[in-house]
Formats: sequence, structure tokens, C-alpha cells
Amino acid sequence: MNGIINVLKPPGMSSHDVVAHIRKIIGIKKIGHSGTLDPSAVGVLPIFIGKATKAVEYAIEGTKAYRAELKLGVITDTGDKDGNVIATDDWRKYFNQNNYEAALKKIILSFKGKSKQIPPMYSAIKINGQKLYNLARQGKEIQRTEREIEISEINIINSSYEEGLVLFDVTCSKGTYIRVLCEDIGKNVGCGAHMSYLIRTKSSGFCLQEAHTIEEIKDMHEKNKLLNYLMPVEKLFSHFIKYVITNESQKKMFMNGCKINIDDTTLLKEEPQVVSVYVNEELVALADVFFEEKNNKYIKVRKFFV
Repeated sequence: MNGIINVLKPPGMSSHDVVAHIRKIIGIKKIGHSGTLDPSAVGVLPIFIGKATKAVEYAIEGTKAYRAELKLGVITDTGDKDGNVIATDDWRKYFNQNNYEAALKKIILSFKGKSKQIPPMYSAIKINGQKLYNLARQGKEIQRTEREIEISEINIINSSYEEGLVLFDVTCSKGTYIRVLCEDIGKNVGCGAHMSYLIRTKSSGFCLQEAHTIEEIKDMHEKNKLLNYLMPVEKLFSHFIKYVITNESQKKMFMNGCKINIDDTTLLKEEPQVVSVYVNEELVALADVFFEEKNNKYIKVRKFFV
């Protein structure tokens, strides 16, 4: 059994918990996930099964989309609703009720584009072999390196001046912490904030409308129908140029890790480039393209999927 199943992660479970449940249901150990979701968050969590686990690193690179809610005027130690409240403030004093929506929109839209973000202490990032959330639970805080992130879209869906709640959609690059985004929005307002709700609606081409609950996956497996819902790993690489090897000697060379000449001069124009490589109509690898003397083009395996 090889492929990707789009799981609807429920609240109260870590991403690792979901993997453990799927392992137990289908009886396969080689399972992984792309893009960790907080235990309190829900939404799209692609689960990779069998040989498809080799593609996890490429799915993590993909764009993510979320619907989130932030609560103005309340700061927690974890940055979300599950943490302990460490400070409060009245958000109303930072706005004129008549221009609240316009002022709030201006602040939130200012986060669109590239910026730097400091990962939260309550995260699964490892520093010197220790996960940050374990250190945070011990009351320790260590210096974290800023990371570059990019928010391509951010839009307010609804906001309440009376309750200090803001519901918004955001599309962002990998490594973006929505909790930190909510906190930073609160800092820009002046009153602080925390993330009160989060659902991931898209992840690396997988969307919420096509996600399956753990109960549905269990039912599919019991009825021997799960294979019908596994998506091939090719789905992740549909945006790459497809190169098919038909020559038998080239097949052998490529599968042994050797570079092979590309004789199709119309396929690729310049380097660097990555192609998805097929043999006998099966995706076998991603390969890098490079040029040598006399404009000869070659490919060499970057990652095998067989």
C-alpha cells in the first residue's frame, strides 16, 4: 500500500497521534505526515503511506492555507487558547469605534508579503536535541533564530468590536506559525492577542473538502476500499516537467544513479531545473538537469521513489 491519504485532523490529537492511529488501523509502520498541526487545531493533514513517505519533504515545502480566529486583549504563554493567561488589556481604547474595521484591516494587511518570524517556545522545533515545548514546560526560554516567511494572502472574514474577536483567512509559506502571527497582530494593535481557533484548509495541494476523518478511513479499510482513496505521489509533482526514459540502457544507468543525456532539445531551455522522471509509466524519481559542453543536457537523480 503506497500513496497519500488526506486526513481531517480532529482537535485534541497531535499530528503524531494521527500517524499512530493510521498505523494501527492499516497495520503498516512506514507512515509519516507533512506539516505539523497543533493538538488544538483541526484540518488538512496529508498522511504518507509506504514508499510515498519518501516524498514527505517535498510536501512540507508546499503552501498552506488557514482560517484562524484571534482574540484581542488577552495574551497567553503558549500563544493560543490552551495556554495560561499572562496579561490582559482593553482593545477598545486602541480604536475609535467608528474607524475600527478600517484601522484593523490596515494592521492585518501590513503582514502581507515577506517578513521575519521568531518560532514560539511552544513548538516541536529541536535545538541541541531538545524540543522547544519540553523546555517551555520546564519554565525555560532560549533564544530562537528568526525565520523568513511569506504571507501571500490575508483577509478578514469577520470581526467583533464588542468581543475583540477577528476571523481571517491566510495563505502562507512553510514554517509560518499562525499563533505567532496572531500575537504579532496584537502587538501592532497595542493590546496583545492570542489565537483562539485554527483550521488548516489547504496543504500542498490537498484541500479540506476532500479530507477524510479517522473514522472514515477505518471504515474504508475494513471494507477493503482504502486503496481507492489513496492519492498517488505524482500529485505532488504535477507542476514539474515530465521526462520519460524509454531507452533500456539509459534506464539501467539512471536507476544505478548515473547521469544520462537528454536528447530532447525542446524539453528544457535552461538550468537549474527539476523534472519528474518516469519509467514504464511509473514515477521513479525527481532529477536535476544540468548542462555540459556543447550545450548537452543531462539529468541525474535527486530522489528515488521506488
